[in-house]
Amino acid sequence: MSKKLTFLDKTFWITESEDNPKHVASLQLLKMPANASSDYVDKLLAELRSSEQASAPFNCRVSTLMGYPLKFVAVERIDMHYHVQLHTIADLNDKTALHKFVASLHEPWLDRDKPLWQFHLIKDNNSKQFALYIKIHHMCGDGSTLIRWFQAGYSQSPITQGFVPVWSMDRTQRKRDKTPWFKAVFGGLCGFVIAVKDLIWIWFRLLLKLLRINKDYMPLPFTGTKTVLTGQVKKGRAVATLDIDFDRVKTLSKRLRASANEVMLCVFDIAVHRQLTDYGQTFEKALFTNMPINLRKPGETTYGNKIAIVPVQLAHGHVDPYLRLREIIENHRKVKKAAKASHPASFSYYTLLIQAYAIMFEMLGLSNWVKPIANILVSNMPGPSEIMYFKDSQLLATYPISTITPGGGVNITMVTYNGQANIGLVCCNNNIDSLEPLAQYCLEAFDMLEKCIDDPSLNTDDIGEKMNEEDTSIADNEPFK
Repeated sequence: MSKKLTFLDKTFWITESEDNPKHVASLQLLKMPANASSDYVDKLLAELRSSEQASAPFNCRVSTLMGYPLKFVAVERIDMHYHVQLHTIADLNDKTALHKFVASLHEPWLDRDKPLWQFHLIKDNNSKQFALYIKIHHMCGDGSTLIRWFQAGYSQSPITQGFVPVWSMDRTQRKRDKTPWFKAVFGGLCGFVIAVKDLIWIWFRLLLKLLRINKDYMPLPFTGTKTVLTGQVKKGRAVATLDIDFDRVKTLSKRLRASANEVMLCVFDIAVHRQLTDYGQTFEKALFTNMPINLRKPGETTYGNKIAIVPVQLAHGHVDPYLRLREIIENHRKVKKAAKASHPASFSYYTLLIQAYAIMFEMLGLSNWVKPIANILVSNMPGPSEIMYFKDSQLLATYPISTITPGGGVNITMVTYNGQANIGLVCCNNNIDSLEPLAQYCLEAFDMLEKCIDDPSLNTDDIGEKMNEEDTSIADNEPFK
C-alpha cells in the first residue's frame, strides 16, 4: 500500500526539527476493571505488542528522495517494542509529576525510519488507574481525522475477547466513482482560479488595513506581541491539563450570547495574561490567537490535513471580563466572516504563505527577532458524548497535547468527552518554569466569567495591562445591538 501526500502533509515533515517535532499526542487516563489483577497493565502490554498486523498509516513509513517526502509506503515488519512501551512512575495521581513525565515523552521526535506513532502505557504500583500517552505525526492527519481514528479504537462497553487495537483496524476507504478526467481537470482549474482570486482579495484587504483605510478586517500577520512564551522554539516542553464541565460552558455561552469557542477564548486570554503577569510582563495591545479552520466538507473522511490557521485578535483594555468577551466575539466573527466569503483553498494558501515565513525564521534561528503570528493557538474538537472503554478499561479523560507552531506560544487544545471539556496545554519551557499556574488560572478565569453576569464588580485587575488612552477597542467604536 502507498499513499501520496499533499503539500500540506509534506510541510510537517520538511519543517520538522529535533527542537520542534511535528507530532501530536493525547494523554488518556483509564480505570482498570474491578477484578483486575496486579499485573493487569503488564498483560495489556503483552497483548498490544502481539498485535503486529497494522493498517495504513500505522504500517507505513515515509519514502523520501534526498530528504524530500514522496509518499507513505508499507514496511515489512513493525517493531512493536518501539511502538508500544511501558513506564512506571511513583504516583499516577500526582498530576504535576505526571505532567513532567509526559512532557519528557512529548519532547523527542519520532523515529523517521519507522511508522510515525507510539503508544506509551504509564502505571504506578498502587492505584487501579493507568495512563496512555499516544503520539502520532501530524502529517498522518489533522485533528478531526485523528480523533475519528482513535475513537474507533474504543467501545461503548467493556471488551474481554476479540479486542482489536486502533493500528490493526481496517480503514479501507469506500471506492468512489471516478470523475471523468476532463471534468476533474476543468473543475480543479476553476477552483484554483477562484481560490487565487480570493487570495488576492485577502491580501488587498490586508493592505487596506495596513494603510489604515479599512480597519474592519482580520489581523495583519506578524503583528503579535513578544512574550516569554513566544520566540525560537527549542528542546524542552511544559505540559499541563485541566477539566471544565462542558454543560457549564454551554449554559454560560447561552447566557452570554456567545459560542462555546468564544467563551473559552476569553477564558484562555484572561488566564494567559495572568500567567504572563507572573513574569512581570504587561502589554499595551491585545494578544493574538491562531484559529484553526476545518476545510473538510461535511462527512469527508479522507486522510491527511485539510486545515487553515489564521490569527484572531483577542481583547485589551477592559478589566470587566464581560467586555473582554464582547471584544473577542467581534474580532472572532470578523475572521469567520472573511473565511465564509472566500474559497476554502484560498485560506489554505494564505496559511501556507504566512506559515512559510514563520518557518523560515525558525529554521534560520531568527524567531526571537521578529514578532510572532500569534501568542497562543486554541483549537477544540468534539469527542465521544458517552463513556468509552479501551478494551475493558474505562476511559476517564482524554487530553490532547499538540505541537508548537513556529514562533512559539502556548498550544491549547480542548476535546469534549462524556460531558467534560478535557484541555491540554503545551509550550516550550525555556523561559518559564511550568504551565501548572496557567491551568489553575483557566479555572479561575472561567469562574470569574460565570459570576460576572450577576456581579459586575468582578474584574481582571491582576492581568497586568497598560491601557493607552488614545486606544479604543472595537467594542467601544461598534457597540453591539
